[in-house]
Amino acid sequence: MQHQLGKKTSLKGLDVIFLEEKKDELIPYFISATKVKSGEEIFIKLEGIESKENARKYLQKEVWLREEDFAKYASKSAPISWVGFHLIDQDNDLGEILEVIEQPQQILCRISWKEKELLIPVTSVNLEKADQKNKRIFVIIPEGLLDFYLES
Repeated sequence: MQHQLGKKTSLKGLDVIFLEEKKDELIPYFISATKVKSGEEIFIKLEGIESKENARKYLQKEVWLREEDFAKYASKSAPISWVGFHLIDQDNDLGEILEVIEQPQQILCRISWKEKELLIPVTSVNLEKADQKNKRIFVIIPEGLLDFYLES
């Protein structure tokens, strides 16, 4: 499993993960063993899956954790932990971060603003600060980006 939890972990103590087998259908799978491969990868053995051939159908599947498990295993400073925070641009609360998409050069925060879905880029240049205590991410959004979304 590849992850963006922001720290090396074996997920020790985690008993279940959820795989999205069909759109919006999460199925629980119980973990029988885990082993760290790297800072962003873990080998996971699931109960009932005994061969590499059987495991192949689970490759490239979205993996989900219960919210309390996510909080336990994710680094507080990892961008993925920003889900649920509010995105603030020059003292304007643009709303809750619904999804974080990590890319090599930037992070995209998906929000819903004025009944539109927006992807706001966050880079080292426009990130002012992350307020963990109050769950707010302060950014300076590139000029014209919000207008662009409203016009389209």
